[in-house]
This record gives sequence, C-alpha cells and structure tokens, in this order.
Amino acid sequence: MKAAGTLRVENLTVCHERRPAVHHVSGQFAPGSLTAIVGPNGAGKTTLLRALAGLHKPQEGRIRATDRIALLPQASALDRGFPIGCLDAVMLGLWRETGAFRGVTLAGRAQAEAALEAVGLKGFQRRPVGSLSAGQFQRVLFARLLVQDAPVILLDEPFNALDSRTAGEMLALVKTWHGEGRTVVAVLHDLELVQRDFPETLLLARDPIAWGPTAEVLTAANRLRARQMAEGWAEAAADCDQDVPEQGRAA
Repeated sequence: MKAAGTLRVENLTVCHERRPAVHHVSGQFAPGSLTAIVGPNGAGKTTLLRALAGLHKPQEGRIRATDRIALLPQASALDRGFPIGCLDAVMLGLWRETGAFRGVTLAGRAQAEAALEAVGLKGFQRRPVGSLSAGQFQRVLFARLLVQDAPVILLDEPFNALDSRTAGEMLALVKTWHGEGRTVVAVLHDLELVQRDFPETLLLARDPIAWGPTAEVLTAANRLRARQMAEGWAEAAADCDQDVPEQGRAA
C-alpha cells in the first residue's frame, strides 16, 4: 500500500448538540503516524474524531484529507439488535466497492472471511452480531476495518471493555497498520498504554493543550492544565449557531 496522505486541521471548531465541543484546533497528523487523542471526559475527543471522518460538520475552520478514511466507532454507540451475521457485518466495509446496487463478489466474500479469521473469529460467519460478547463484537469491527483497507484509520476507544488478551491482539493489529505506513489516530483513556505504545499524542480539553511527541505532551504540567480547564467548563456557554458553513471538509 502506498504511504498515507495528509490529514490536517486548520483552526477547527466543532459543536455537539449546539454546544462548543472542540475549539480552534490546528495541526497535522503526519502521514504514517500513530497518534493518541487523550483528555478529560467531555473534552471533545469523539466529536473531533467524527469530524475527521466527515460525520460531523465543523462550525469553523477546515479539515484537509487527501486519502480515504475508515472509522471504528465506539461499540457501545452501535445498535446490535439488527439481525445481521458477522460475515455480512464485515462485508459492509466493502460498501465503497459495491455501492447500493451491486452485490459482493466472490473475491470480496473471501476477503471478508479472511478478515474474520485474522481477528480470531474463524467459523463465526453466520453468528448473529447480537449474540456476541463485547470482545467478539469489537473483533468484528476490526475485521470490517481490514476489508476497508483505508490509508487513514480512526479508532474511538478501540480497547474499551476488552479483556487483556483481546486488547493485546487488537493493539498488535494497530501496530501492523502503522508498520504498513497507514496513518492511525485513536481516542484513548489509558495513559500508560499511550505512553508505552503511541509515539504522538494530542492532549485535548476542548482546546488543544499540547500536540506532538508523547513524552513532551503528557507532562505533569500539561495534564494539570487539562484537568483545570475541565473543572472550569461552564455549562451555560453560548449555543453554537444553527447554520454551519459548508466549507468544513476539503480534499
């Protein structure tokens, strides 16, 4: 796979439920980088990730993305009540190739089956996703990312509610993507994991506190500043304008 392209944000402000959630973020996720987004609860981490994926329009600023992006959302935000099997769920990752009117090819089906096997779910093709454990369902979501084969991968709490073995196996997959030259950005809460395995970090408290090499970002002073900003958040902040500029995302 060719090296990943640019993912840059310029003076980005994003609202959630008409309240400011991310303020004036500027910077670049370098091609082929592995970056953690961390910060207090309510810091805007998921909102920022959704904006990068094109699912949330910026209030101000611009996102410049020159490559395809794949998103792994928080599993807790997904409805597993729909009667769909694991293989069909993974093949949804082939939507870019199949669209609404073309069926999945034999090659695409084989690709999805190989992805299930790669995440340790061989033989689960027809198992309903609603019958899976949290860890098994997260593996399905990782398999869907595998078939998407995107140069830029966004992960929202990818190891949440996983046992240590499953988390380790999924982390190994993330490192494989990084080794292939993909750009990987992950929202995480485990700072020990971030310090050990993620070379770059964006510390967010609605405003960016620091962005760069992890050891330089996760200093005691920066973490204290993020905590103090979180403690000072005012729930009575002015609502965002309803009309959002159309500029938001650019190639």
